[in-house]
Amino acid sequence: MHDRRPVESWLTDMDGVLVHEGQPVPGAPEFVTRLRTSGKPFLVLTNNSIYTPRDLQARLARMGLDVPESAIWSSALATAQFLADQRPGGTAYVIGEAGLTTALHAVGYVLTDFAPDYVVLGETRTYSFEAITKAVRLINDGARFICTNPDVTGPSVEGALPAAGSVAAMISKATGVEPYFVGKPNPMMMRSALNTINAHSETTAMIGDRMDTDILCGLEAGLETILVLTGISTRTEAERYPYRPSRIVGSVADLIDEI
Repeated sequence: MHDRRPVESWLTDMDGVLVHEGQPVPGAPEFVTRLRTSGKPFLVLTNNSIYTPRDLQARLARMGLDVPESAIWSSALATAQFLADQRPGGTAYVIGEAGLTTALHAVGYVLTDFAPDYVVLGETRTYSFEAITKAVRLINDGARFICTNPDVTGPSVEGALPAAGSVAAMISKATGVEPYFVGKPNPMMMRSALNTINAHSETTAMIGDRMDTDILCGLEAGLETILVLTGISTRTEAERYPYRPSRIVGSVADLIDEI
């Protein structure tokens, strides 16, 4: 790896990096505290579009992680920003929860099932066959197809759950139309996060636990990439990919002294 400039801004994934299975990763509260006291810009990223930043702030606070609402960046926020840039004041038919609908309302979008500009698919706890059928028909009638994130499964205490990527595949099969995915590993997610905190890719690090989303996304956006071993990808698995993180550390606890 070539020498990089010192890290002045930090982006970090949430699940598998700061929290794991409903518990804070050891050292994560201290890591967040050091970020806050350093004054360096930072954002906590998540592909989950269900929750608003306020919801996520409360969830993290219950686990002892003091993350400001303004320091949380979700695929729902990135999707809303993307649509506002592409077609300001547009309309959308949305399959999703409050995190997505709130973000779209905030950028001036009207949510409707009458000839919308876009069908926007996000995560939800209860995918409705009726809503999916409506989406298929609207796309067939010319609505553009957007999906917040490509994750095909999500975790639960009972096991894996089908996620937005799986439902998107079903809609694509029915319509012949592929969605545009905004969330990781699309580097647009990184670039929108950088713009939010006025950061530069050459002096920003991305911390993640997944080679196929966090590390790939950071790499393609030109960031320093740091894989932590507290989530999905292991050191052995990381070696199987055709690309590599800038470095691998045990957890965010190993990065506290760098901030």
